[in-house]
Parts: sequence; C-alpha cells; structure tokens
Amino acid sequence: MGIAENDLANETLDAQYDRTVRADIEAFRERAEQYLAGQLSDDEFRPFRLRRGIYGQRQPRVQMVRTKIPGGLVTAAQMRQLARIADEFAGGRAHLTTRQNVQFHFVPLRQVADLLHMLADYRLTTREACYNTVRNITCDPMAGLAPDEVFDVRPYAQRLALAFLHKELTDNLPRKFKISFSGRERDPSVGAIHDLGLRAVIRDGRRGFHVLVGGGLGPLPCEARVLDEFLPEERLVARCEAVIRVFNKHGNRGNKNKARLKFVLREHGFEWFKDAVEAEYRDILENGGIPEPESVPEGFGGFRSSAPPPASGKLLPVLRPSPADPAFDEWLETNVSEQKQTGYAVATVKVAQGNLTADQMRAVADLAENAGDGLLRLTIEQNLAIAYIRLENLRRVYAVLKFAGLADAGVGGITDITTCPGAYSCNLALTKTMNLGEALEEAVREYTDPLVRRLVIKASGCPNSCGQHWIGDIGFYGNSRKIGGAEVPYYQMLLGGGYGPGGVMRFGLQVQSIPARLAPEALRRVLGHYIANRADGESFRDYVLRHKVETFRELTADLARPAELEPEIYRDWGDEVPFSKQLGRGECAS
Repeated sequence: MGIAENDLANETLDAQYDRTVRADIEAFRERAEQYLAGQLSDDEFRPFRLRRGIYGQRQPRVQMVRTKIPGGLVTAAQMRQLARIADEFAGGRAHLTTRQNVQFHFVPLRQVADLLHMLADYRLTTREACYNTVRNITCDPMAGLAPDEVFDVRPYAQRLALAFLHKELTDNLPRKFKISFSGRERDPSVGAIHDLGLRAVIRDGRRGFHVLVGGGLGPLPCEARVLDEFLPEERLVARCEAVIRVFNKHGNRGNKNKARLKFVLREHGFEWFKDAVEAEYRDILENGGIPEPESVPEGFGGFRSSAPPPASGKLLPVLRPSPADPAFDEWLETNVSEQKQTGYAVATVKVAQGNLTADQMRAVADLAENAGDGLLRLTIEQNLAIAYIRLENLRRVYAVLKFAGLADAGVGGITDITTCPGAYSCNLALTKTMNLGEALEEAVREYTDPLVRRLVIKASGCPNSCGQHWIGDIGFYGNSRKIGGAEVPYYQMLLGGGYGPGGVMRFGLQVQSIPARLAPEALRRVLGHYIANRADGESFRDYVLRHKVETFRELTADLARPAELEPEIYRDWGDEVPFSKQLGRGECAS
C-alpha cells in the first residue's frame, strides 16, 4: 500500500529519512538474495553493493561493511550500537579509518541487511561510503573546541553530508569524491589532499569558506588549488554542487586510474575548470539545484537538537588511580589539550592501527557519557577524542582508559602509526600493513629524542594511499619483488612528507624499496642518521632535502637486496608461510 500524497507532505524530516533508508536496506536484501541464488552476476551486483558501502574481501563469502560517520562525530549511544554490531556480526572488532569511518570485516553477505537495519536504528548509514560517490565528509575533530578556530564547522559538514546523500548526481560519479572541513588555518583535516577542501574564514563580519579543489593522493599525489578565497556560507551547497557537476560531466569514465577530479584539472587546465564551475554555479543559482537541508535528523552526524547536559564526572569508583604515575604524566602531555571552554579538556585516545574491541567501544562510550559531552570524535589518524572533560577528572579518565587497554601516550607522534588494513582483508593490497605498523611501533618505542618522538609514520599496503603514506614524515607502501624466482614482500620508503612553510602540503620523497622484514631496520638507520646529522632548528623535510635522497639510498642499499636471505625475508609480517602475491579485483579503487 502506497503513502498518500498529503501524508508525505505532513511527514517529518526524521520520518522521511527513516522511510528512505529502510526501503533502501530492503532493496539491498532482495538483491543480495538474488545474487546468492545465482540470479545476478558479480558485475550486476557489484555496483549496487558498493554504492551501499559493502566491499568484497579477499576472503570468499564475507564482506567488509563501511559505516559513514559524517564529520567524525558519533554519540555514545551510537558507539554502543556499533559495539553490539561488532559482537553480533564481526567477531567483536571494528576498525577506524583515515576518513573517520567505522568498518566491520568478515560479515556474511546474508547478514548484511540485518546489520544495516541495526545501524539505521541509530541514524547511522553505509550509503555511499564506497563506489563512485561523494564519500564520507570529514571534519576537524577539534571543531567547536579549538581555541584558534575561526568558527565551528560541524553544522556545515552535517548539512552538506545530508544534502548529498541519496542523490542521483552524487552516487554515480566517474570516481570517488572527497570533501573535508576545517575551522583552523593550519588545517588538520588536510583539505589540500581532497577534491574539495573547505576552511572557515570570516570576511567583513561574514562567515564563509576558503575553497581548495582538485587534491588527492593515490599513486600520483596532487595538492589542491584555490578555487575561492571566500565563499559565503549560504552558497556552500550550490558551489560544491557546481564542482561536482563539472566532475560528473568531464571525469574520465573509461579509465578509473585517470578518473579523479585532479585529472580533469590536469587535462583541461585550471582556468577552463574555473569557467566550467562558474557556468554550473550560475545555472544552480538561476534555476535551482540540490537544496540545502533546513535541519538535520536527530543523530545524523552526531547531531543533537538539545545541548548536552553538564559532565557529571560519575566514573567507576573501583578505579582509583595512584597519585604518582609517570605514565599518566606522559599521557597528559601528549594526549590531552585544553579546549576553548574554560575548565574543560579534550583527551585523545590512541587506538593502535585503528582497531577497537567491542568492550573498548563500550568503555569509551561510557566515558563520553559520564565524563564528557556524550560525543566521540573520530580522527583521520584513526584515533578518537573525548571532549568536555573537567580538568579535575582527567586522572580518573586515564584510569578507566588504562583498565580498557587504551591509555597509551604518544598521540600524534612516532608511535602513533597510521595504517590501512592492507592484505588482512583488501583484494588490492600486497602487504599486511597493520602487522608492519606493530613492528615499526616496537622499533621506535625506546627513542627518547624529543624531535624523533614528534615524527609521524604512515603506511599503506599498496600504492593507493589509504594509509596516507605520502604525507607522513616517514611513509611506507607495499609492493613486491622476485628474488631467486620467489616473491618477496617489500615496502617503498618515503621521507619528508607533511606540511611545509606557510602550511603548504609537501609529499614524501621516494627513497627505495626495502623487504618488509627489514623495514624496521631501515627506519632505525634513518633515525640514527637524523639524530647525528640534523642542524639546529631544521625541520625533518629540510634535513632530508639537504642530505638528498641518494644519502638515504646508500644508507639502506644493503637492505634493499640483501646478500644473504633468511627464510623470514620471504614472509610478510604476521605470516608463518612464504609470501604469495594474491590480488583480486580492487574495490577500494571503485
């Protein structure tokens, strides 16, 4: 039985959203059953599945389910639901990504629709988390909290995410399209590597955005260019739609390796691109386009219609920390920052390789609710933050985190290593990056040099940059070589990525490929050279440029093709059997 037209007109925004989402989930269930019954081919089912955030894995008959978290903001109740889903469908584990998503692995296809309904119960969705769509819109996790922010960009990220969800224009593009928001001049959301990077500015008392366009990583990284010095806030959706329209019309649908927006700019030129955007923008202003939502459904992107209650400070009384604890002092120094609201602090929880257990998810949800503002903020470094902690409660918060196994210090430093899942699950990956991350963390744990401790390491299991290896001080990405007729897992090492003077993005310089098992040794040699040869006040990138790539190639030359090969060289980190290059159809590139 259909819904009467007058009932639709009187339907609330929450009800409209819920009806649309539930119908889409049941459509997925029907298609999945058809596929399992052999009535749909892989090629027929794949785009339908990917558009709904469901990836294939290298393991047969199971899926990776990617949950979008718009702006990286999730309520405590939503985190508990994610923990329940982890327990029921994914072996009690979840993974935080560099796009502020939450992923579940090894989910049987027949169970996916039930999982999606459990997400929808709490205003969470996987729709357009994959495929050629507007992906999860990311946001500075310190939005609304940072003392140096221009204004809070979270509401804009939430509305833009909702505006582009379930739209014909935005769910079948030539390739994926990524958007980020930042409220600070030194952009922690890294707008320079996005198709659209939006940074808050105020001009003549008016709010607006500095707009970057055409950035991206992948095998060929490209820094975004300035499209608008100032875009008024009321034109945000229209201007972003204009850019997406140009991409939709002119992106390369015949070659996905050249289909990102950066290739449109490269092929046609920036001036042509700006003219094309202006033409679409004028058409939208004159004839209409995707409307900006007047409001956001409760829970979507962490949205709450009412202000959070004051933090109660109600914590587990059995967890009383000792008054003197050097580990707490270190955690306080590296993981905690005061927010602009007087008397409150933000504690960033270091999540190794982005992997959480369901019990840990419930622990941080309880902390956010009892000691914070009831929200958890996911970061692109695969960590999460709890805000509005009263300063007098920090020691007790640390005790609870320690009990949950989440009290490691070193956020933002050399032990806080970013990795993608790699060959743990991804069809396109060559190497098991998370295992490398553990080995690298162990290799650098004992360094005490303060400048070394501040360096950033990022690693990916292939050249596609899911671990953002181009923008770490030290980066690695997986590849392979044949030695003596056998495949050996390797990592290309890069040095000197990150922000340069004036906040300009700089990509790492490729040194050479090192066997996976020898990557920690290569890292130790570079750090030893850095400690012995850096100049006073010299940045790591400047140190790398001064010594030139050739120095580091020579420093690690014997590792690149070792004379005596031990059996371990033929094994990836975490494996007890020889390495084998097994590639399927790469869906992260879809």
